[in-house]
Amino acid sequence: MSNKLHLIFLLIISFTFILLFTKSYAGSISIYWGQNGFEGTLNQTCATGRYKFVNVAFLNDFGYGQVPSLNLAGHCNPSAGACTNVGPQVEYCQSLGIKVMLSLGGAIGNYGLSSKKDAMSFSRYLWDNFLGGTSSFRPLGNVVFDGIDFAIDQSKSTRYWDDLAKYLVRYNIVGRKKVYLTAAPHCQFPNKKFDKALRTGLFDYVWVQFYESPSCQYNDGDTSKLLNSWKIWSSTRYIRSLFMGLPAAPWEAGNGYIPADILISQVLPIIRMSPKYEGVMLWSKYWDDTTGYSPAIVSSV
Repeated sequence: MSNKLHLIFLLIISFTFILLFTKSYAGSISIYWGQNGFEGTLNQTCATGRYKFVNVAFLNDFGYGQVPSLNLAGHCNPSAGACTNVGPQVEYCQSLGIKVMLSLGGAIGNYGLSSKKDAMSFSRYLWDNFLGGTSSFRPLGNVVFDGIDFAIDQSKSTRYWDDLAKYLVRYNIVGRKKVYLTAAPHCQFPNKKFDKALRTGLFDYVWVQFYESPSCQYNDGDTSKLLNSWKIWSSTRYIRSLFMGLPAAPWEAGNGYIPADILISQVLPIIRMSPKYEGVMLWSKYWDDTTGYSPAIVSSV
């Protein structure tokens, strides 16, 4: 009897050890919404149940003394005050447990920061208009976004993004809703435009764009450059949580597109081994609808 009890005890200890030290491979999907009027509403996007993060894109004119403005191509006209209906949709998404970020930048626009003072002023604008502060008119309604996403593809300056991040996290006062920071740098390492900001260690999630960059993307059946780049990013001490950013359609990024079956069989099993792995980011909701990419991968992410 004592031998049986001893065996049961050993089995319990072994099972507990496995539970404690076996990494969970569950990840999530982040998506960009806002740049095509045919991609459906934000409510419809979140109701799919496929996404854990939605980036509303883009606030793409700001800095250098200009009045900040949004571009939600095809959805509504922010300059005419016609986008306040987005706010209730953001709240609907949040009620489902989805984090909704306001995304800065993008490939089109007139944006940058001219000084620390400019960064401070812009951080206050973001706080007052999107993150819980007070403003006489909030472009997307009285919703409080979960945070700010930095999608700095082109800008007048590569400076002061670190200052903007530092000013934004100052709003994380005890008892107040946390302001999350996320970023979508290109996969060249170090990233010339955004490395100094990333080195602050203030970004909660980083979804690196592993496309439009032949030196660190998937190329015609070859995953080696992609995986080598992932290894570098995932071993970087100031990156907390890492997503693999991918195009959801082949015509969006040339050879950077990874067919879903190859992603599932050759890429995900490797990148999920990283303790910093959090999932996959896709560009964009419209192209995801067109190809059915996220439905094909969601159970494997």
